[in-house]
Amino acid sequence: MKLLDEFHGIRDDPYTYGKKLKAERNRKIIGYFCSYTPEEIIYAAGIHPMRLFGAQGEITLADTHFQAYCCSLVRGALEGALKGKLNFLDGTVFPHTCDSIQRLSDVWRLNTSFGFFADVVLPVKLNSESARRYMTDVLSKFRNNLEKGFGRRIEDQHLRKAIDTYNHIRTYLEQIYSLHSENPHIISGSDVYAIVRASMIMDRDDLLDKLPAVVEGIKRGDTDADNGTKKRILLVGGICNHPDVYRILEKSGGSVIWDDLCTGSRYFSGIIDNSGDPVESLANRYMERPVCPAKHLSVKSRGEHLVNLVKEKEADGVIFLLLKFCDPHAFDYPHMKEYCNRQGIPCMVLEIEDRLPTEGQLLTRFETFMHML
Repeated sequence: MKLLDEFHGIRDDPYTYGKKLKAERNRKIIGYFCSYTPEEIIYAAGIHPMRLFGAQGEITLADTHFQAYCCSLVRGALEGALKGKLNFLDGTVFPHTCDSIQRLSDVWRLNTSFGFFADVVLPVKLNSESARRYMTDVLSKFRNNLEKGFGRRIEDQHLRKAIDTYNHIRTYLEQIYSLHSENPHIISGSDVYAIVRASMIMDRDDLLDKLPAVVEGIKRGDTDADNGTKKRILLVGGICNHPDVYRILEKSGGSVIWDDLCTGSRYFSGIIDNSGDPVESLANRYMERPVCPAKHLSVKSRGEHLVNLVKEKEADGVIFLLLKFCDPHAFDYPHMKEYCNRQGIPCMVLEIEDRLPTEGQLLTRFETFMHML
């Protein structure tokens, strides 16, 4: 499908897309680092929200500010800012997710000159009404900060329109995931990954125009996917700038039929009730969507969600794809692996940076796991 080439291009070169959007449409652009960023509020202000994934390539300037054991997302993003690759941004938003992102926020504020800066410190515990009220207060404060920072009034009607737009986008992304899960041969995992990642970069109105055609093309079988029998794999982790492992996985005899990734299903999970107060509606989604290890719903929520996904999607095995030096997911992994072991779910872990090991080495590890299945 020719339309997918555009998604791959945006995924592979997001900075060029951002610069083009700024030059051709004179759009204000805010970069953000986490799926807990309230994109709808940014969009409702007439500003383009664009996720930052770090920068591939050699890191030199950022290493004067961070230790080598900080993850490549944090160091790579700062490298891009210090080298001027992110000069098209008008501001940046930092939700609180981990210590490294917190420190990045401080270093970013002191060493860059973007016009707008905001820390959005959402609650960590999400299992009480007081946390829900706190979540709503933080989102309201962010709304006010955006209004002051850009001199734009964000009316409730603008927020409702933004919520409606994002609800449609999330619905189409879930349809694409479901079509692939039901028939992995209909579209490659690499194509699905390109679509969802580009969705965090593209102009949302353009995206919403293109997604229906993508869904229809998949249903017609316009995509060029492998028709061989594959083991059904569930990919789990918090990878943000992960390389394209899908092609090698498919070569080894597997197919990623679903995921629990920050830059995957957790991004589009949860349709928002758009009938009440829009800020409260946004808060409700963040309280109720599947959590990542940076948030706490209950001691069982992460493990039970994983087991339920494996059963619901009829996965043959689980691959934990962990970004090196990502503390929240490193602490989460033993607990999640224990849930897999209790249920007899085969699993393996792969710790990577933004660059993969050699293809031969990775292919051998994946093939060994497929033979185990």
